[in-house]
Amino acid sequence: MPAHAEYVLPLRWTDDADAADLTAYLRALCHHIDITVVDASPPELAARHAQLWSPYARHLQVARPDGVNGKAWGVGIGVAAARHEHVVIADDDVRYGARTLRELLRMLEFADLVKPQNHFAPLPWHARWDTARSLLNRAVGSDYPGTYGLRASTFTKLDGYDPRVLFENLELERTVRAGGGRIRSCPHLYAARRPPSFRHFRGQRVRQAYDSLAQPARLALELALLPVVLLTRHRLRTTAIAAVAAVAWAEAGRRRHGGRAVFPATSAAWAPLWVTERAVTAWCAVAVRARGGVRYAGTRLCVAAHPRRWIRARLSPSCVTSARAPRERMEAWTPHPTTTSPPTT
Repeated sequence: MPAHAEYVLPLRWTDDADAADLTAYLRALCHHIDITVVDASPPELAARHAQLWSPYARHLQVARPDGVNGKAWGVGIGVAAARHEHVVIADDDVRYGARTLRELLRMLEFADLVKPQNHFAPLPWHARWDTARSLLNRAVGSDYPGTYGLRASTFTKLDGYDPRVLFENLELERTVRAGGGRIRSCPHLYAARRPPSFRHFRGQRVRQAYDSLAQPARLALELALLPVVLLTRHRLRTTAIAAVAAVAWAEAGRRRHGGRAVFPATSAAWAPLWVTERAVTAWCAVAVRARGGVRYAGTRLCVAAHPRRWIRARLSPSCVTSARAPRERMEAWTPHPTTTSPPTT
């Protein structure tokens, strides 16, 4: 019997290449949790999804407005429509196991936002490349996953979070923290995710670097990498030292919190390639910002994530309008939803 919790899955597909895999996942998942799919795909695809997934999930067919991050906007709709207090929000490539899902929901008893750790499965070469980013993040703190556990009442109290940003995960965390919510980082709690296609991976390089614009200290470090290497007198030696340091740093992240169980032993060896990429794409991100923002899913987003002071001002009584009821807000965003319900189990 499903837990008294909601799984919110926002998506916007242009083809159904991954439909069979996601359908199999939803078929297994519906025995453990109630599911809501917020579908902003073109109408003909969304109608097919409703037929495919109605035995396992409630399907909301919506039309995404311009100028917003589709995932953040879809999360707002899904949480507003949630039938339970405990909500799991997840990208369409996330694949929870039953044990990880139970542990995440248990952690929500003690926090407003629970942050697990993603890992790619399977691991083509470009997923190994991107895994280095996760390991480097883990070495100094925590990674940003494609899924969170969330209390619906906390989200509603905060009137959600701004969907007009690129780095929606950081925006969500900063919003919950600014509102006095409790965030629990769980880098030992692993949820698999499907790797992107190589074409999608290639298109993510500058977009991921753009996220650093919301983290000034990190951006300064990344921008310094290329000049340090190019301007040093002993370029080869400096490059070799930097490569060894990157591998050691990534290996430290792999060994934390049982990471060796999901990250292969060769994962850290990809870190020098990722650092080299970021040394270049950080400058590309700055150039894109000067031109008005990064292109994302057919729109252009200028803000990576808002500073904490901006979010605190939005949440203060003098600066924020009172939130409409969750159901009213959902209906305002989705004038013509198509809803199907999962079977009773």
